[in-house]
Amino acid sequence: MKHLIALTLLLFSLNIFAQKPCDYSTNVTDSLGTYKSTKDYMISEKNFAGNSSYIFYSLALTDDLPTLSVQIIQKSKDFLKANCFDKNSKLFLQLNNGKIITLIHIDQENCGTMIRDEKGFDNRINSGIFMFMKDSFEELKKSPVSLMRIKYLTDTEDYVFKKEFKSELTNETYNPETYFIESLKCIE
Repeated sequence: MKHLIALTLLLFSLNIFAQKPCDYSTNVTDSLGTYKSTKDYMISEKNFAGNSSYIFYSLALTDDLPTLSVQIIQKSKDFLKANCFDKNSKLFLQLNNGKIITLIHIDQENCGTMIRDEKGFDNRINSGIFMFMKDSFEELKKSPVSLMRIKYLTDTEDYVFKKEFKSELTNETYNPETYFIESLKCIE
């Protein structure tokens, strides 16, 4: 009887601590090569005085080249400043262990797209693709991220990562600090 209870507890605990399965938006292999990309994951959400901004990450692997896609969506009835990505743009991740990881933007300028919705809000959507530096994966798999700094063409912005937050937009709970710890396995 003791063995049956111990076995049941062991199996139950394995299910609890099992890693989450990878959730891909695209996973293709054809004559041109392979490409897989994880689904978008919200990293930051700010809602204040009628202004909203959202940042989403997704990881991609293109023929063994890992990249991080960053999508920034801003919504406001006021003027929205354009922050452009260019070949000199960088994304810095400060880890809880004090180390800083640098990702370099691909050589493609992008200032985003402005769309006005039916309610009179201006919506700016800006996307950037960043490449990982050699040997940065190991640090990102070990330590949570506490801060992200994005260096744009003419400006720099900092974002403090929360351990957990519930999105007002999607009503889902996100864990930005541990995004890389949980997701890098999906593109290795």
